[in-house]
Amino acid sequence: MDTERLYNEYRTMLFSLAYRMLGSVADAEDIIQEVFITFDQMQADIHITNEKAYLCKMVTNRCINLLQSSVKQREVYIGTWLPEPLVQSRSSNLDPSEIYQQKESLSTAYLLLLQQLSATERAVFLLREIFQYPYEEIADMVGKSIINCRQIFVRAKKSIHRNPGRKPKGSKSSGVTEIQVQNFIHALIDGDTGTLLNLLAKDAIHYSDGGGKAHAVLSPVVGVGNIIHFYEQVMQWFKVNRGRYSYQVATVNGSPGILLSIDGRISYVYSIEIVNDRMQRIYATSNPDKLKHIQLN
Repeated sequence: MDTERLYNEYRTMLFSLAYRMLGSVADAEDIIQEVFITFDQMQADIHITNEKAYLCKMVTNRCINLLQSSVKQREVYIGTWLPEPLVQSRSSNLDPSEIYQQKESLSTAYLLLLQQLSATERAVFLLREIFQYPYEEIADMVGKSIINCRQIFVRAKKSIHRNPGRKPKGSKSSGVTEIQVQNFIHALIDGDTGTLLNLLAKDAIHYSDGGGKAHAVLSPVVGVGNIIHFYEQVMQWFKVNRGRYSYQVATVNGSPGILLSIDGRISYVYSIEIVNDRMQRIYATSNPDKLKHIQLN
């Protein structure tokens, strides 16, 4: 077996699984590296007929172990927990329906819904729903019976109440939403509350994740009025700190987003969910531990 060939062929798929499981780019990358190092060392001693499934099993089990060991750490997290933002390049080799399903299953909202599931439930759900594995192979990967895996999948699908294959009614093309995101950051910089009122849904929610290591509100800000009041502080900061910041519009977790740099360092990453032509959810990550992997173009 050629480990380098397998790495080039399956690395992206395995990272996609690990990232959805963990919500962490850094941990997903570490697991992928560890799996291929272990696989390279063991392949001479065993006969593997399905390398892809075997690698997937190794990644799945390591993700489950890491999630189970980090439960207590998550319980003492300061403020709102958000997944590490994933800044992506545009897909060009997938058909539109496949592009949408992949983007939606990487959205911050979707990853947060996955947090409702246990580690094993998350693995079964993702392997079946996103990666389309048969129950026979899923059962082998997670060490459960086929019947049990079917039951786990049905329960998981009911509990998260979201279908990644169904496009939200009223959603717009990426070009339109990127313009809205541009207008959003310009409104914050210029102190234009009128534009913000036109962009935000009445029941919009702003989520911040500073992890106790950066400035962030500890609880979600709910409702357009409360969000505007909160953004007045942000607009004041922009006003008195001209020259210290720059920004870049990017695709973050499948949605238009913003990379905001302060003094040459990425300090905030926004991912914005737009429904019915209005900003419904704004996710702002400022925890520096979750931004280390991101580079400005």
